[in-house]
Amino acid sequence: MSRLDPSAAAPDAIKAMLALETYVKNSGLEHSLIHLVKMRASQINGCAYCLFMHAADARAEGEAPERLDLLNAWHESTLYTPRERAALAWTDSLTLISQTHAPDADYQLAASEFTQEELVKLTLLIGAINVWNRISIGFRSVHPGEKKLRAAA
Repeated sequence: MSRLDPSAAAPDAIKAMLALETYVKNSGLEHSLIHLVKMRASQINGCAYCLFMHAADARAEGEAPERLDLLNAWHESTLYTPRERAALAWTDSLTLISQTHAPDADYQLAASEFTQEELVKLTLLIGAINVWNRISIGFRSVHPGEKKLRAAA
């Protein structure tokens, strides 16, 4: 059950997050990469709401189901490009920052695939999805698929 509706409780705060979301979406980073990063951070954080939403968005934009299915094991899969692998490593590193402390190896890998400007944009993307995960998990946002299944039961 949802704890509160953050959009109703603090509309200006959510507007600010949506502005950041719009910036990231239009930042020039590939939409497929954006979806993978959002999915990966949401997997790590265990955010059902965001996983449901971003998987649907990725599929709607033509992402291969196999790439979504194997994302949790991206280290072992050959379905991801070197650029995507660098982004996923940076995503893991920053999402788990209290454990990883953003090691030089992950930064070097990301810096080898992204310009400095892109690296800042990628980092903002990772930060934004982590904030969305915390909003959704903290306030127990119920994803549309769960609402649909509850209504049918």
